[in-house]
This record gives sequence, structure tokens and C-alpha cells, in this order.
Amino acid sequence: MSATTATARERTKAANRAGFGAFIGSTIEWFDFYIYGTAAALVFDKVFFPELEGPIGTLVAFATFWVGFLARPLGGIIFGHYGDKLGRKKTLVITLLMMGVSTTAIGLLPGYTSIGIAAPILLVCIRMIQGIGLGGEWGGSVLIASEHAPKGKSVLYGAFAQQGSPVGNTLSTVSFLAISQLPDDAFVSWGWRVPFLASAALVMVGLLVRLKVAESPAMAKLIEKKEVAKLPLSEVLRSHPMLIVLGIGACTIGLSATYFKSTFALSWATTSLGFDRSSFLTIILVANVTQIVVQPFGALIATRMKSWSRAVIVMLVPELILMPVMFVLISTENYGLAMVGVAVATIPHCLYYAALAGMLASRFPAHLRYTGISLCYQLCGTLLGGTTPIIGQFLLNRTGSITAVIAYAVFQVALTLGCMLLLLKRPNHDEQAAAPAAAPRTATVTA
Repeated sequence: MSATTATARERTKAANRAGFGAFIGSTIEWFDFYIYGTAAALVFDKVFFPELEGPIGTLVAFATFWVGFLARPLGGIIFGHYGDKLGRKKTLVITLLMMGVSTTAIGLLPGYTSIGIAAPILLVCIRMIQGIGLGGEWGGSVLIASEHAPKGKSVLYGAFAQQGSPVGNTLSTVSFLAISQLPDDAFVSWGWRVPFLASAALVMVGLLVRLKVAESPAMAKLIEKKEVAKLPLSEVLRSHPMLIVLGIGACTIGLSATYFKSTFALSWATTSLGFDRSSFLTIILVANVTQIVVQPFGALIATRMKSWSRAVIVMLVPELILMPVMFVLISTENYGLAMVGVAVATIPHCLYYAALAGMLASRFPAHLRYTGISLCYQLCGTLLGGTTPIIGQFLLNRTGSITAVIAYAVFQVALTLGCMLLLLKRPNHDEQAAAPAAAPRTATVTA
């Protein structure tokens, strides 16, 4: 009995360490990714595209922001392949280094006035490397936590990785809020670079934590039994095409909501409305803190409710109303109303985001899971998440009204809700693996 208790304690300790490692690593990588979005909204048009004025310059800056999302599926494919063959831990160390080096490089990159057209070209190239790194990070971070989880708690432990997103976003906002106090000339010339350069120190901390995390039990078992997939990408596309399609849709508002707020709305509020830079960054900061506090409850709701489908409905239906309310309250140009609108609209999608990772991972078999969930999440980022500020700005430029942007946001919420409800009708591979009488897994499982 004592040996059993000791083993259980060791497993719990390993699971907690994995969860903490996933949280720290994903926080740093999301910080790196989010500071780019904030800088794109506030300063990149002036530093890298000074010849393009007004909304056009902002639109081009947002296009470079999207390049990172364009590269993320490639990162998901590359690191999903090696993560499903060699293990989750090794890939997570590499992705963290890639993000840290590329982010620091952006902080050192000369502007257009110094090196001309080479500046935006290099910016796009470095942004692609950053996107590839994050493309491989998310899936591995989710799995290293959820696959260490005690039985029945995969969603709860997967939420450790998800919590890195709002914390990274908060750190990004705080850093820019601090340097936004600088005079405009100083902010544009050197101040915006400080958060990018600070990434180097954060990455060293992340590496120390992540190197202590053990490989996930599910992956270790596959490696031991030599049951890893030879070509994970080919197998997952052949065996589970509808899972990929539904997974892309199910991730939508979990990704795009942040960019509606912290990228598109930041630019809209500070250029078309009467908000100054510091005021709206403070509004975003309050929303981020709200997300940090509220988000874990999404994993608790999903864990405690017998029906995941019911939990998803409870979480997402209010967003169909609250997302439009957010834009309307921002348009009043009233600081207090805008803060309330953004913070309250954050609650539904952050509850859902906490549960998203574990729900999505459970629908893929372990030997294809890294590749499967990475494809879903990163393709969604490319097609729907990263295009949010571009499409939002385009709709605003074309119509001159926020109504079209509101309609697009409501569409994304509805798409997410429908796709996740359909996805949850598919087999739960975690439950099948845990069943005592479960049949041995074959190399290919039909979706």
C-alpha cells in the first residue's frame, strides 16, 4: 500500500511539474507573439512602412502580423511530426529557443530609415520563424500537460497550457503600457524594442523549467512499444479529415477574440476614436486580468459537468450577445463603458478557451495527437484568427461603420459553437484507452 501511495504521489508530482512547465513555456512564447501584435497596432507602420500613411499603413502592418499565422501550420506540421515520433519534450525545447531568438532579433532590427526596403523584408522573414516556433509549441505544450494528467482531468491539466495565453498577453500589455509613457519620439525610435529584447531573459527561465519536465506517459509508452506513426501528417489527413475540419472551426473564437480586442480594437480606438494609447492599453490590461482570473473556471465547468456539449453551450452562447455589446460600448468613446464592455465580453470565450485544448486532444488517438491538434489550431490561426485584424480593418475601411465587424465577430462565435458540438459527437480516445476491456489500438483509427 505504501509503495502504491508513493507511486501515486510521484505521478501527481510529475503531472504538476508538467502542468507548470507547460504554463511557463507557453506564457513566454505567447508573450513573444502578442508583443508583435501590439507593436503592429501602435508603431510598426511608422518604423517599417513610413511611406504608407494612415489606414493603409496600419493594414500593411497587420498583414505582417498575419505572416506569423501563415507560418504556424508549417510549424505544426514539422514539430507535430517529430513530436509524434520522438516525443513532446524535445520539440518543446526547440520551439522555445526559436521563439526567443526570433523575438530578440526583431528588437534589434533597424527600421526603414536605416536600411530601406530590407527592414520590412527582414521583419517578415523573422516573423515567419516566430510563427513556425509557436506553431510547434501549442500542441506539445497542451499534450505534455494533458497526457500527464490523472484520469478524468485531461481538460483541467490541458488548461495549464491555455493559461499561458492570457498571462503572456497581460505581460505584453503591461510592458507596452509602461513604455507608452515615453514621449512619442522615444517610443517610436527605441522604446517599442524593450519588450522584444526582454524576451531573451524570459526564455532562459523557461528553458530551466522545461528541461526538468519528463516525457508524457502516453508518448513514452508509444515509443517503448514502437507504435509511433511513420508519417503522422499523412495518416491523420487520411484517417481523420473531418476531425481536422471540425477542429479548425472549433478553435475559431478561442483564437480570434484576443485579436478583435488587443489588435483590431486597439488600432480602431486610438486612430478612429478618441482614446489615447495608454487609456486603451489599460482597458486591454483589465480584460487580460479578467481572463487570467476567470479562465480556469472553464476547465472546472467542463470537468464537473457530465456533458461537455452542455458545458460548451453554457460558455459560448452569451458571447453571441456580449461581443456586439463590446464594440458598441467602445464606440461610445466612454472610458468606463469601454472597459466594462471589453472585460465582460472576455468571460465567455476565455471559459471556452480553457476547455478547448483537452476537448480537442481527446478526439485524436495518442500516436497522431500532436500533429492532429496542431493542424487544427494553427490552420485556424492562419485562416480565421490571424486574419481577424486585417478583415476587421478592411470592413471598417470599406463601410466606414463598425456594424460589419460586429457581424463578422458573431459569425465566428456561431461557427465555433457549431463545430465544437459536432466534434464532441466523435469518439473520445482518452476514454477508450482507459477502458479495461478496450481492444488493442491499430495503426490507423477511422474518425
